[in-house]
Amino acid sequence: MLEALIFDVDGTLADTEMAHLAAFNYAFREGGMNWHWDEALYTQLLAVSGGKERLLHYWHQVSPDITDVGSNALQDVITRLHELKTAAYEQSVQDGAVQLRPGVLELIQEAANEGLQLAIATTTSPVNIAALLSKAIGPDWTYYFSVIEDASTAPHKKPDPQVYLQTLARLQRPASVCIAFEDSENGLRAANAAHLATLVTPNQFTHHHDFTGAMRVLPSLEGVRLQDLRAMHTAHAGTRAPTKRPHRR
Repeated sequence: MLEALIFDVDGTLADTEMAHLAAFNYAFREGGMNWHWDEALYTQLLAVSGGKERLLHYWHQVSPDITDVGSNALQDVITRLHELKTAAYEQSVQDGAVQLRPGVLELIQEAANEGLQLAIATTTSPVNIAALLSKAIGPDWTYYFSVIEDASTAPHKKPDPQVYLQTLARLQRPASVCIAFEDSENGLRAANAAHLATLVTPNQFTHHHDFTGAMRVLPSLEGVRLQDLRAMHTAHAGTRAPTKRPHRR
């Protein structure tokens, strides 16, 4: 029986990555960094989960000998760049640059009306989630989600399953009665490691990823209803051995 839906955010609920890319480049200009990420480079960098982690990874790529000279100077620069980027992203969301992907809102509303639990399991920051969903759904967007796990509560980034394991623990539901929604290989790997059936909706930045192990891969959630999810979930459950409720040691 299907009892809960667990959503990733960036790329899954909304096509956010072009707005994130523009925000990173804005931060580089404002922060005095002679960097510019084009779409091809950013696609590669998305293999690194987390904005700050992505910045640090790139810095080590372009300056392999860079070291922190003391007093966390390097990390301070990363933090400042990420703050500039976050502010720029929030503004772009407010300006209407990002919308929910097709079918997302309809599915959320149908699931809520039928009493399913809804959760968010992402490694993006809380302010990014709030900016997106308050604009797309309204100020009462948290009404829909009984559990929200994000970068502030799950510091280990995907493909580590921490965010999903914590989400399941707070939902007080086994993975066997849930579906996760992802858009990337790292997200799928994290969900699979938590034994979650996962529906993947790739985007322009992730369509080339390996989605082996997904319950289903679809272009979007447009036209997908709860009865469809229940049928997919039942069929997927029949193809794998029963699993125990996951837990962290």
